[in-house]
Amino acid sequence: MDAVINTSACGPVGGPVVRIEGLVTAFGTGRGRVVIHDHLALRVEQGEILALVGGSGTGKTVLLRQMLGLETPAEGTVEVLGEPAAQLGRRGASSRVGMLFQQGALFSAFNVLDNVAFALRELGTLPTALARDAAMVKLQMVGLKPADALKMPADLSGGMIKRVALARALVMDPPLLLLDEPTAGLDPSASDDFCDLLRELHRELCLTVVMVTHDLDTLFALCTRVAVLADRQVIADGPPREVARFDHPFIHTYFQGERGRRAMAPLPQKD
Repeated sequence: MDAVINTSACGPVGGPVVRIEGLVTAFGTGRGRVVIHDHLALRVEQGEILALVGGSGTGKTVLLRQMLGLETPAEGTVEVLGEPAAQLGRRGASSRVGMLFQQGALFSAFNVLDNVAFALRELGTLPTALARDAAMVKLQMVGLKPADALKMPADLSGGMIKRVALARALVMDPPLLLLDEPTAGLDPSASDDFCDLLRELHRELCLTVVMVTHDLDTLFALCTRVAVLADRQVIADGPPREVARFDHPFIHTYFQGERGRRAMAPLPQKD
């Protein structure tokens, strides 16, 4: 079932949250230079949930890192929340952009609460006790119990790691959330639960979300729009079911194979 997202409560749109124009991403030099993106363009509007999909080597995660200001393109413009992404990267993007990495990327030496409070404590604008209180609120927001706060990352299930990492990404109340394979490694039940959580937080916090995903069930459950990366460009952009009809070899393979047909099938009607 396609996601139905109501963004009317999120206030007026003051231009795109992300604006990418003329983006060139290249690695190496001379004859060994490999171009990943060639004058790519993309806009992300306030309140939407955009999925980036594409084959291996199309630079999906690289694009997220460029939005965070962690990588600089060879050419082009990447603006996030009205300013160059490179400026976010230089002063730390965590106050305006939250990032959930594929494997969670928790600090193994910190307990759950200290992982979530880390950015607040590093910023130094809140007393330690208030930073821990704010972190506890975010843990409860993602469905974790107070008793989980003192656990170490090694003691957590895959689903709990994702939730802790999500709480850490949201601890500074950023308007933009970036997700790299948010349901990777989760069993179907845990994946469904995590999608439900993301949908609820998106609505409650008026988030704009950009995610990289290979999982079609996650894409159709959450995303209002999908952008397909292939041939070093965005070759298709729109609502998932419309993009699925585009005539391109990758889209045929990705959306119209057995998994794609199953993900797009209408849910059975209840008696």
